Amino acid sequence: MELRARGWWLLYAAAVLVACARGDPASKSRSCGEVRQIYGAKGFSLSDVPQAEISGEHLRICPQGYTCCTSEMEENLANRSRSELETALLEGSRALQATLATQQRGFDDHFQRLLNDSERALQEAFPGAFGELYTQNAKAFRDLYAELRLYYGGANLHLQETLAEFWARLLERLFRQLHPQLLLPDDYLDCLGKQAEPLRPFGEAPRELRLRATRAFVAARTFVQGLGVAGDVVRKVAKVPLSPECSRAVMKLVYCAHCLGVPGARPCPDYCRNVLKGCLANQADLDAEWRNLLDSMVLITDKFWGPSGAESVIGGVHYWLAEAVNALQDNSDTLTAKVIQGCGNPKVNPQGPGPEEKWPRGKLALQERQPAGTLQKLVSEAKAQLRDAQDFWISLPGTLCSEKLAMSSASDERCWNGMAKGRYLPEVMGDGLANQINNPEVEVDITKPDMTIRQQIMQLKIMTNRLRGAYNGNDLDFQDASDDGSGSGSGDGCPDETCGRKVGRKSASSRTPLSHALPGLSERGGQQTSAAARRLPRASPLLLLGLALALPAAAPRGR
Repeated sequence: MELRARGWWLLYAAAVLVACARGDPASKSRSCGEVRQIYGAKGFSLSDVPQAEISGEHLRICPQGYTCCTSEMEENLANRSRSELETALLEGSRALQATLATQQRGFDDHFQRLLNDSERALQEAFPGAFGELYTQNAKAFRDLYAELRLYYGGANLHLQETLAEFWARLLERLFRQLHPQLLLPDDYLDCLGKQAEPLRPFGEAPRELRLRATRAFVAARTFVQGLGVAGDVVRKVAKVPLSPECSRAVMKLVYCAHCLGVPGARPCPDYCRNVLKGCLANQADLDAEWRNLLDSMVLITDKFWGPSGAESVIGGVHYWLAEAVNALQDNSDTLTAKVIQGCGNPKVNPQGPGPEEKWPRGKLALQERQPAGTLQKLVSEAKAQLRDAQDFWISLPGTLCSEKLAMSSASDERCWNGMAKGRYLPEVMGDGLANQINNPEVEVDITKPDMTIRQQIMQLKIMTNRLRGAYNGNDLDFQDASDDGSGSGSGDGCPDETCGRKVGRKSASSRTPLSHALPGLSERGGQQTSAAARRLPRASPLLLLGLALALPAAAPRGR
């Protein structure tokens, strides 16, 4: 019996020694030295940090076992964990913002350079070829390029109307230049406009430029605007604050292991994903419209190539202007005779000069510009980067867990599951707000979506519709402008004061249908005329003349 009692005593003594060695709280509180070191490294004071574990009934977020954290430490670490996640979100989105901004600058610079090079080529070639026919009307050409820049930059201009006004102004000036001895009142110019449609003094150039420029410019500017909208969405969503429920869950994920004295335990992978899927549920709802936007942007780059593509048309505006002036020189005698035949002999200006001598008939043959390959490189890079960014929103939880939150490489007995070191058993939630109804880590009210993010989803939808319209050659951006007061969408456009002046000059309320101004044109012009007829200023001799020049006299010929 004595030997048996001595044996039990030895077993008890051994158990105590083992308990002490393991740091069993029943025998001895564990040291908080490692936690103190980490806490101090984050810039917090160590004056109130326990040297050894204390009872944790005061904890409000972490499990209430023995702990190395006071209430103040828990609050400090909770604030720090929220700040670190918000910083990680900003940093994660900043790289994508930079990529989109770089793309936007690259494409914008290229398209602006194409237009500038076209105007420079015109200024260099036209004076020598056309003499006073160009030099006395140089301002009309400068004004056209200025308005093309405004349109590309997002101004509230209707491109077909802008081109129609240019041809009308140009023909009026040239006709006056040809006959300075005549008085040409508005009613005579009105008659000139009606005669111009069948006479087609500029040949096919006005129609061809209208058809090609409408598609090319709207494709280029809408693509660049799409990059701006995408960057704005990323920037605004990155600033959406975390919910209080998310902040509590992130604290538990990141620092509660420290409070429980096991700072070396890293979060279990599925545990981390569930926390961040709950925190970023609203952001994940951007996914569908984000993909639609990027798909539409990739698709519209197909409109940059070919004879009617942005590369050829924007960089070749001066070719069509040269063709027009060449045609006018060839048709000048016929034009004069037919106008007098149809409109009568205008009154002679007794104080005017005598008839001018015949124009020197110079012909301008321009060599077609060969693309340098810059746009092809830009498009290739953009397509790859846009495709890489397609799953940005739904990949955020996994990316942040692996890159920012020191997630464990495997779910095993050594990872932190929110309560202790051990396996994490709950299943991983799906993406988006609706899938968080049973999230075990973050309490999410699926009936209250974040309104900032809902607004950005709507911006993505609007921009996608503009891109799809632009792919089909439709200027939906201009149509939207009559509703929201801005034709530029989001991203860089023309200065507000400039756009405001253009809106004032061409307000939607001042437009009348083309069929009312020139009966019969809508039937002849087909779909293109019908589109122009919806938004035109009040009929004037100048505008009607330009429309007559720009619209086909018969069924459109093959392009």
